[in-house]
Amino acid sequence: MKIKKMLTLDLITVNGLPTKANYKVKIDDEIIIEELVVEEIAIEPVDIPINIVYEDSDVIVVNKDTGMVVHPSHGHWDDTLVNALLFHCDDLSEINGIKRPGIVHRIDKETSGLLMVAKNNDSHQHLAKQLFERTVSRKYIALCYGVIPHEFGKINAPIGRDPKDRTKMTAIENGKDATTHFTVLKRFEDYTLIECRLETGRTHQIRVHMKYIGYQLVGDTMYGRRKVIGDHGQFLHAKTLGFLHPSTNEYTEFDSELPEWFSSFIDSL
Repeated sequence: MKIKKMLTLDLITVNGLPTKANYKVKIDDEIIIEELVVEEIAIEPVDIPINIVYEDSDVIVVNKDTGMVVHPSHGHWDDTLVNALLFHCDDLSEINGIKRPGIVHRIDKETSGLLMVAKNNDSHQHLAKQLFERTVSRKYIALCYGVIPHEFGKINAPIGRDPKDRTKMTAIENGKDATTHFTVLKRFEDYTLIECRLETGRTHQIRVHMKYIGYQLVGDTMYGRRKVIGDHGQFLHAKTLGFLHPSTNEYTEFDSELPEWFSSFIDSL
């Protein structure tokens, strides 16, 4: 994408002339590449209400609402969790740069629930190491289409970009390893409520894995059925989060309630 932009801005020339991406280089061509100056976009604090479950000098645990993007990106510069955190707190880790201060891990825009935020670089490294070593406990509640017959399951299928649609992820042979464990909590006539435990944290992992075994998440506009129930996105909530505290090294676990719209739909079944 960077090279394509440089070509568009005529920052790459061949023999003094602008060129296209499909140009075939010849012997003795003089290729000049000018520097692409990337403008740093200031991320502003914004007074957006957020549900802070826990906070100390090292870490913040937030219960994110569905519909909120975690960090700024195209189309979302001032309505993200990061904007809200900057308004709430002056000190956040700098490891992931100005667009993602404090962000150690993410959950999808339409996924609600718990995530941890680092307030300093040492805490960030400590928490990131736990994620890398797969020692963080992450449990999700999800509602999927269909009735799953067995009580437990383990989905071990690598995940990568869908070659047919680069905006999506898919279970694919040359993808990154991904493992999801699930337990059936309750069966309904046409749905199953499950708890999912992640070993890995790939993009859209639970959504992709449940589609892979034939039980798409209810409300998922990307991987689910064409007819969508509700307007809150997928029925997926990051309910439980546990990790070793960066300073005390003691195991700390947090739990959260399902959003009202999620629990109401369950009750209606």
